[in-house]
Amino acid sequence: MSGIDVLVDVLVVGDANPDLLLTGDTVPRFGQAEQLLDTADLLLGGSAAIVACGLARLGATTALAAVVGGDRFGSFVLDELRSAGVDVSAVTVDDAVPTGLSVVLSEPHDRAILTLPGTIPSLSAAAVREAVERLSPRHVHIASYFLQPRLAATLPDLLGWLGERGITVSLDTNWDPSERWGGLEEVLRRVAVFLPNREEALAIATAVTGAAPAGLEEAASALSALGCRVVVKAGAEGGIAFEGGARVAAAAGLQVEVADTTGAGDSFDAGYLASLLAGVADEEERLRWAATAGSLSVRGRGGTATQATCHDLTLPVA
Repeated sequence: MSGIDVLVDVLVVGDANPDLLLTGDTVPRFGQAEQLLDTADLLLGGSAAIVACGLARLGATTALAAVVGGDRFGSFVLDELRSAGVDVSAVTVDDAVPTGLSVVLSEPHDRAILTLPGTIPSLSAAAVREAVERLSPRHVHIASYFLQPRLAATLPDLLGWLGERGITVSLDTNWDPSERWGGLEEVLRRVAVFLPNREEALAIATAVTGAAPAGLEEAASALSALGCRVVVKAGAEGGIAFEGGARVAAAAGLQVEVADTTGAGDSFDAGYLASLLAGVADEEERLRWAATAGSLSVRGRGGTATQATCHDLTLPVA
Protein backbone atom coordinates (compact mmCIF):
# COMPACT_ATOMS: atom_id res chain seq x y z
CA MET A 1 0.00 0.00 0.00
CA SER A 2 1.11 3.55 -0.71
CA GLY A 3 0.61 6.78 1.19
CA ILE A 4 0.65 5.14 4.63
CA ASP A 5 0.52 7.67 7.47
CA VAL A 6 0.21 5.26 10.37
CA LEU A 7 0.57 1.50 10.79
CA VAL A 8 -2.04 -0.03 13.10
CA ASP A 9 -2.77 -3.52 14.32
CA VAL A 10 -6.54 -3.23 13.99
CA LEU A 11 -9.05 -1.04 12.20
CA VAL A 12 -12.43 -1.30 13.91
CA VAL A 13 -15.36 -0.38 11.67
CA GLY A 14 -18.81 0.61 12.85
CA ASP A 15 -20.71 2.67 15.40
CA ALA A 16 -19.58 5.30 17.90
CA ASN A 17 -22.07 7.17 20.06
CA PRO A 18 -22.76 8.19 23.63
CA ASP A 19 -24.72 5.86 25.91
CA LEU A 20 -27.06 7.50 28.39
CA LEU A 21 -26.98 4.76 31.03
CA LEU A 22 -29.88 4.72 33.49
CA THR A 23 -30.28 2.42 36.51
CA GLY A 24 -32.96 1.97 39.13
CA ASP A 25 -36.67 1.99 38.30
CA THR A 26 -36.07 1.76 34.55
CA VAL A 27 -39.16 -0.10 33.27
CA PRO A 28 -41.28 2.74 31.82
CA ARG A 29 -44.88 3.22 32.93
CA PHE A 30 -46.84 5.45 30.60
CA GLY A 31 -49.75 7.67 31.60
CA GLN A 32 -47.43 10.53 32.62
CA ALA A 33 -46.08 8.55 35.57
CA GLU A 34 -42.85 9.97 36.97
CA GLN A 35 -40.24 7.47 38.14
CA LEU A 36 -37.09 8.06 40.15
CA LEU A 37 -33.75 6.65 38.98
CA ASP A 38 -30.75 5.57 41.02
CA THR A 39 -28.08 6.82 38.58
CA ALA A 40 -27.70 8.46 35.17
CA ASP A 41 -24.36 8.62 33.33
CA LEU A 42 -23.29 9.74 29.88
CA LEU A 43 -20.68 7.22 28.70
CA LEU A 44 -18.97 6.16 25.50
CA GLY A 45 -21.07 3.62 23.61
CA GLY A 46 -21.35 1.88 20.29
CA SER A 47 -20.09 -1.67 19.79
CA ALA A 48 -17.23 -0.62 17.53
CA ALA A 49 -16.10 2.16 19.85
CA ILE A 50 -16.09 -0.14 22.89
CA VAL A 51 -14.14 -2.85 21.01
CA ALA A 52 -11.62 -0.23 19.87
CA CYS A 53 -11.13 1.02 23.44
CA GLY A 54 -10.76 -2.54 24.70
CA LEU A 55 -8.10 -3.35 22.13
CA ALA A 56 -6.18 -0.15 22.86
CA ARG A 57 -6.27 -0.94 26.60
CA LEU A 58 -4.84 -4.37 25.75
CA GLY A 59 -1.91 -2.78 23.95
CA ALA A 60 -3.01 -3.08 20.32
CA THR A 61 -2.51 -0.04 18.11
CA THR A 62 -6.11 0.60 17.13
CA ALA A 63 -7.99 2.93 14.81
CA LEU A 64 -11.74 3.42 14.43
CA ALA A 65 -13.66 4.14 11.23
CA ALA A 66 -17.04 5.67 12.05
CA VAL A 67 -19.16 8.81 11.59
CA VAL A 68 -20.20 11.29 14.29
CA GLY A 69 -22.04 14.58 14.12
CA GLY A 70 -20.57 18.03 14.51
CA ASP A 71 -22.37 18.44 17.83
CA ARG A 72 -21.62 18.12 21.55
CA PHE A 73 -22.24 14.38 21.49
CA GLY A 74 -19.80 13.97 18.59
CA SER A 75 -17.15 15.97 20.46
CA PHE A 76 -17.74 13.83 23.54
CA VAL A 77 -17.23 10.62 21.54
CA LEU A 78 -14.00 11.87 19.95
CA ASP A 79 -12.61 13.04 23.27
CA GLU A 80 -13.36 9.70 24.94
CA LEU A 81 -11.76 7.73 22.11
CA ARG A 82 -8.64 9.85 22.14
CA SER A 83 -8.36 9.51 25.91
CA ALA A 84 -8.47 5.72 25.46
CA GLY A 85 -5.60 5.81 22.96
CA VAL A 86 -7.68 5.11 19.85
CA ASP A 87 -6.62 6.67 16.53
CA VAL A 88 -9.64 8.72 15.35
CA SER A 89 -8.19 9.89 12.02
CA ALA A 90 -10.76 7.71 10.20
CA VAL A 91 -13.74 9.08 12.15
CA THR A 92 -15.68 11.46 9.89
CA VAL A 93 -17.58 14.44 11.32
CA ASP A 94 -20.88 15.16 9.56
CA ASP A 95 -22.25 18.60 10.44
CA ALA A 96 -25.63 17.86 8.82
CA VAL A 97 -26.65 14.80 10.88
CA PRO A 98 -26.78 14.42 14.68
CA THR A 99 -24.54 11.91 16.43
CA GLY A 100 -26.29 8.65 17.22
CA LEU A 101 -27.38 8.10 20.80
CA SER A 102 -28.38 5.06 22.87
CA VAL A 103 -30.44 5.17 26.05
CA VAL A 104 -29.57 2.06 28.07
CA LEU A 105 -32.08 0.93 30.70
CA SER A 106 -29.82 -1.23 32.83
CA GLU A 107 -30.58 -3.92 35.37
CA PRO A 108 -27.88 -6.05 37.03
CA HIS A 109 -28.16 -8.99 34.63
CA ASP A 110 -29.97 -7.52 31.63
CA ARG A 111 -30.65 -4.29 29.77
CA ALA A 112 -32.90 -2.68 27.18
CA ILE A 113 -31.51 -0.25 24.60
CA LEU A 114 -33.26 2.60 22.78
CA THR A 115 -31.14 3.95 19.91
CA LEU A 116 -31.34 7.05 17.73
CA PRO A 117 -29.34 6.01 14.63
CA GLY A 118 -28.20 9.55 13.71
CA THR A 119 -24.81 9.28 11.99
CA ILE A 120 -24.39 5.54 12.70
CA PRO A 121 -25.72 4.34 9.28
CA SER A 122 -23.62 6.90 7.37
CA LEU A 123 -20.32 5.00 7.15
CA SER A 124 -19.48 3.91 3.59
CA ALA A 125 -17.28 1.18 2.14
CA ALA A 126 -15.30 3.89 0.34
CA ALA A 127 -14.39 5.48 3.70
CA VAL A 128 -13.29 2.09 5.02
CA ARG A 129 -11.12 1.46 1.95
CA GLU A 130 -9.48 4.87 2.35
CA ALA A 131 -8.74 4.12 6.00
CA VAL A 132 -7.29 0.70 5.13
CA GLU A 133 -5.04 2.13 2.41
CA ARG A 134 -3.76 4.84 4.73
CA LEU A 135 -3.48 2.91 8.01
CA SER A 136 -2.48 -0.54 6.69
CA PRO A 137 -4.10 -2.62 9.45
CA ARG A 138 -3.23 -6.24 10.09
CA HIS A 139 -6.86 -6.99 10.92
CA VAL A 140 -10.27 -5.36 10.38
CA HIS A 141 -13.14 -5.87 12.82
CA ILE A 142 -16.67 -4.92 11.72
CA ALA A 143 -19.36 -4.23 14.32
CA SER A 144 -23.10 -3.47 14.31
CA TYR A 145 -23.83 -4.79 10.81
CA PHE A 146 -27.59 -4.28 11.11
CA LEU A 147 -27.28 -0.62 12.11
CA GLN A 148 -25.31 0.14 8.93
CA PRO A 149 -27.39 -0.80 5.86
CA ARG A 150 -25.25 1.35 3.56
CA LEU A 151 -22.10 -0.54 4.50
CA ALA A 152 -23.87 -3.90 4.69
CA ALA A 153 -25.10 -3.62 1.09
CA THR A 154 -21.52 -3.51 -0.22
CA LEU A 155 -19.84 -5.61 2.44
CA PRO A 156 -19.21 -8.78 0.35
CA ASP A 157 -17.24 -6.73 -2.19
CA LEU A 158 -15.34 -4.95 0.59
CA LEU A 159 -14.49 -8.28 2.21
CA GLY A 160 -13.19 -9.59 -1.11
CA TRP A 161 -11.02 -6.47 -1.48
CA LEU A 162 -9.63 -6.93 2.05
CA GLY A 163 -8.94 -10.61 1.37
CA GLU A 164 -6.93 -9.72 -1.74
CA ARG A 165 -4.69 -7.64 0.52
CA GLY A 166 -4.19 -10.44 3.02
CA ILE A 167 -6.13 -8.65 5.76
CA THR A 168 -8.10 -10.89 8.09
CA VAL A 169 -11.62 -9.85 9.12
CA SER A 170 -13.89 -10.50 12.08
CA LEU A 171 -17.58 -9.63 12.41
CA ASP A 172 -19.96 -8.98 15.28
CA THR A 173 -23.39 -8.20 13.82
CA ASN A 174 -24.95 -7.31 17.18
CA TRP A 175 -28.75 -7.35 17.40
CA ASP A 176 -31.00 -6.78 14.38
CA PRO A 177 -33.67 -4.23 15.41
CA SER A 178 -35.93 -5.50 12.60
CA GLU A 179 -35.36 -9.12 13.75
CA ARG A 180 -35.19 -10.28 10.12
CA TRP A 181 -31.49 -11.27 10.29
CA GLY A 182 -31.07 -11.34 6.50
CA GLY A 183 -28.18 -10.90 4.08
CA LEU A 184 -25.44 -12.67 6.00
CA GLU A 185 -24.71 -15.95 4.22
CA GLU A 186 -22.25 -14.49 1.68
CA VAL A 187 -20.70 -12.28 4.35
CA LEU A 188 -20.06 -15.20 6.70
CA ARG A 189 -18.35 -17.12 3.90
CA ARG A 190 -15.79 -14.29 3.63
CA VAL A 191 -14.91 -13.51 7.28
CA ALA A 192 -12.37 -15.38 9.37
CA VAL A 193 -14.16 -15.03 12.71
CA PHE A 194 -17.83 -14.45 13.55
CA LEU A 195 -18.60 -13.38 17.13
CA PRO A 196 -22.33 -13.63 17.92
CA ASN A 197 -23.96 -14.08 21.29
CA ARG A 198 -26.22 -17.06 21.93
CA GLU A 199 -29.46 -15.37 20.84
CA GLU A 200 -27.90 -13.88 17.71
CA ALA A 201 -26.42 -17.24 16.68
CA LEU A 202 -29.81 -18.93 16.96
CA ALA A 203 -31.60 -16.19 14.99
CA ILE A 204 -28.97 -15.93 12.24
CA ALA A 205 -28.76 -19.71 11.81
CA THR A 206 -32.53 -19.78 11.36
CA ALA A 207 -32.33 -17.06 8.69
CA VAL A 208 -29.40 -18.68 6.87
CA THR A 209 -30.64 -22.29 6.90
CA GLY A 210 -34.37 -21.61 6.69
CA ALA A 211 -35.12 -23.78 9.73
CA ALA A 212 -34.94 -23.15 13.46
CA PRO A 213 -32.00 -25.06 14.99
CA ALA A 214 -32.60 -27.42 17.90
CA GLY A 215 -30.17 -25.45 20.07
CA LEU A 216 -26.94 -23.48 20.19
CA GLU A 217 -24.70 -26.39 19.16
CA GLU A 218 -26.70 -26.99 15.97
CA ALA A 219 -26.90 -23.26 15.19
CA ALA A 220 -23.21 -22.53 15.63
CA SER A 221 -22.19 -25.72 13.83
CA ALA A 222 -24.30 -24.74 10.82
CA LEU A 223 -22.85 -21.24 10.73
CA SER A 224 -19.26 -22.47 11.02
CA ALA A 225 -19.88 -24.86 8.12
CA LEU A 226 -20.01 -21.75 5.91
CA GLY A 227 -16.25 -21.37 6.44
CA CYS A 228 -15.84 -18.94 9.33
CA ARG A 229 -14.80 -19.72 12.88
CA VAL A 230 -17.85 -19.07 15.07
CA VAL A 231 -17.01 -17.84 18.57
CA VAL A 232 -20.18 -17.67 20.65
CA LYS A 233 -20.46 -15.36 23.65
CA ALA A 234 -22.40 -17.42 26.18
CA GLY A 235 -22.68 -14.97 29.06
CA ALA A 236 -21.63 -16.38 32.42
CA GLU A 237 -20.70 -19.66 30.66
CA GLY A 238 -17.89 -17.87 28.82
CA GLY A 239 -17.15 -18.62 25.17
CA ILE A 240 -17.56 -21.58 22.81
CA ALA A 241 -15.79 -21.97 19.45
CA PHE A 242 -16.92 -23.92 16.39
CA GLU A 243 -15.03 -24.67 13.16
CA GLY A 244 -16.00 -26.68 10.11
CA GLY A 245 -19.34 -27.64 11.61
CA ALA A 246 -17.96 -28.91 14.93
CA ARG A 247 -17.37 -27.60 18.43
CA VAL A 248 -13.62 -27.24 19.01
CA ALA A 249 -13.11 -25.44 22.34
CA ALA A 250 -14.75 -23.68 25.29
CA ALA A 251 -13.69 -21.55 28.25
CA ALA A 252 -15.65 -20.33 31.25
CA GLY A 253 -16.01 -16.75 32.37
CA LEU A 254 -14.96 -15.40 35.76
CA GLN A 255 -17.19 -15.10 38.80
CA VAL A 256 -17.37 -11.34 39.47
CA GLU A 257 -19.79 -8.94 41.07
CA VAL A 258 -21.90 -7.48 38.28
CA ALA A 259 -22.38 -3.71 38.20
CA ASP A 260 -23.49 -3.36 34.55
CA THR A 261 -23.45 -5.70 31.55
CA THR A 262 -23.27 -2.94 28.92
CA GLY A 263 -20.50 -3.70 26.41
CA ALA A 264 -19.49 -7.04 27.92
CA GLY A 265 -19.76 -8.75 24.55
CA ASP A 266 -17.65 -6.03 22.94
CA SER A 267 -14.95 -6.46 25.57
CA PHE A 268 -15.12 -10.23 24.91
CA ASP A 269 -14.47 -9.43 21.23
CA ALA A 270 -11.49 -7.25 22.17
CA GLY A 271 -10.01 -10.01 24.31
CA TYR A 272 -10.38 -12.59 21.56
CA LEU A 273 -8.88 -10.33 18.89
CA ALA A 274 -6.02 -9.39 21.22
CA SER A 275 -5.19 -13.09 21.56
CA LEU A 276 -5.04 -13.45 17.78
CA LEU A 277 -2.79 -10.41 17.45
CA ALA A 278 -0.55 -11.76 20.22
CA GLY A 279 -0.08 -14.99 18.29
CA VAL A 280 -1.94 -17.23 20.74
CA ALA A 281 -2.37 -20.49 18.82
CA ASP A 282 -4.49 -22.53 21.23
CA GLU A 283 -8.21 -21.88 20.76
CA GLU A 284 -9.08 -22.65 24.37
CA GLU A 285 -6.53 -20.06 25.51
CA ARG A 286 -7.98 -17.52 23.07
CA LEU A 287 -11.40 -18.14 24.57
CA ARG A 288 -9.98 -17.73 28.07
CA TRP A 289 -8.65 -14.30 27.10
CA ALA A 290 -12.03 -13.37 25.62
CA ALA A 291 -14.13 -14.69 28.50
CA THR A 292 -11.86 -13.01 31.05
CA ALA A 293 -12.08 -9.68 29.23
CA GLY A 294 -15.86 -9.93 28.98
CA SER A 295 -16.21 -10.86 32.65
CA LEU A 296 -13.99 -8.08 33.96
CA SER A 297 -15.86 -5.43 31.99
CA VAL A 298 -19.08 -5.89 33.98
CA ARG A 299 -17.46 -4.70 37.24
CA GLY A 300 -18.04 -1.04 36.34
CA ARG A 301 -20.71 1.11 34.77
CA GLY A 302 -20.65 1.47 30.99
CA GLY A 303 -18.66 -0.46 28.42
CA THR A 304 -15.14 0.87 28.97
CA ALA A 305 -14.61 1.77 32.66
CA THR A 306 -13.25 -1.60 33.82
CA GLN A 307 -11.98 -3.19 30.61
CA ALA A 308 -9.17 -5.71 30.96
CA THR A 309 -5.45 -4.97 30.70
CA CYS A 310 -2.73 -7.20 29.24
CA HIS A 311 -1.78 -8.16 32.79
CA ASP A 312 -5.34 -9.38 33.47
CA LEU A 313 -5.37 -11.67 30.44
CA THR A 314 -1.90 -13.16 30.71
CA LEU A 315 -2.18 -14.21 34.36
CA PRO A 316 -2.03 -17.99 34.79
CA VAL A 317 -5.33 -19.78 35.38
CA ALA A 318 -5.92 -20.29 39.13
